[in-house]
Amino acid sequence: MELRLLRSFIAVAENRNFGAAAKVLMTTQSALTKQIQVLERQAGNTLFARGRHGATLTPAGEALLADSVDLVRRADALAHRMQRVAMGAEGVINVGFGMSAIDIAPRAVAVFRSRHPRVDIRLEDMSSSAQLAAIRNGSLHVGFVRLPAPPDIETRAIRRDQLALAFPSGEPVPEPDPGSLRKWLQGRALIRLVPARGPGLAAQSSQLFTDLGCSPTVTYETSDLLTVLALVAAGGGSAVVPASVSAMVPGGVQLIPVNLDSASWRVGTACLRENRNPLVPLFLAAAESTAKRRGLEVQRSIASEE
Repeated sequence: MELRLLRSFIAVAENRNFGAAAKVLMTTQSALTKQIQVLERQAGNTLFARGRHGATLTPAGEALLADSVDLVRRADALAHRMQRVAMGAEGVINVGFGMSAIDIAPRAVAVFRSRHPRVDIRLEDMSSSAQLAAIRNGSLHVGFVRLPAPPDIETRAIRRDQLALAFPSGEPVPEPDPGSLRKWLQGRALIRLVPARGPGLAAQSSQLFTDLGCSPTVTYETSDLLTVLALVAAGGGSAVVPASVSAMVPGGVQLIPVNLDSASWRVGTACLRENRNPLVPLFLAAAESTAKRRGLEVQRSIASEE
């Protein structure tokens, strides 16, 4: 059954006149008459009684009118929703993030929700390697990962992160030069995230220790970064963590960035190059605006401290 025929049927029923209905539909009266005749053949009944005073519904026409109106309205609603989905106004988007985006990702989600409140967005904490695998298998649409990424992944750099030393408040702060850092870390009791939970952080920390020529001692391992910081606050040892965790550092912990080339890396958004989800570019725009705003906030904070 064609929606075009049902629209013609509804127009005649509402106007009770073929000529008036034809004007509403912007067609000729003869063309409209033929459409109604086609519909009547499909229905197996006469739908209108035609007379000097126009066209009135027959009992069969009255029986079919409510369903016809409902069907056309639902079809229009579906077409409207399809258009909204295509424009990115509705749908679902899955977003992953790692430790280096622990401050940016939630903010980006908040910005995206404010712009697109009818979109269902799901945020999951994952390592960069896990995000890349999920992006490839389609379970993740966008990720916040360490850069660089493989060539089949499209990325946009949004910030830099670096390693930082976390240790109990009150302890002497090490000098920033390599020699002082080496002495400070050599044999020091460290608390670390389980390497499988944060492989990028583990690799970056190992590279730092190799470059400095030191060998710290790992005394505790945990699968949660907040637990690492809590253990440091409790005096259980020191830790090497991303500087981006500064917003979640508990009281009793000092955080000192390590300003060495081997201690820094870039963080960016990632998605498949062939991605066709219309929500992805909208989320990327929210992430980029969030990163710029966050950068300005950090600059203002530094300026106020100075």
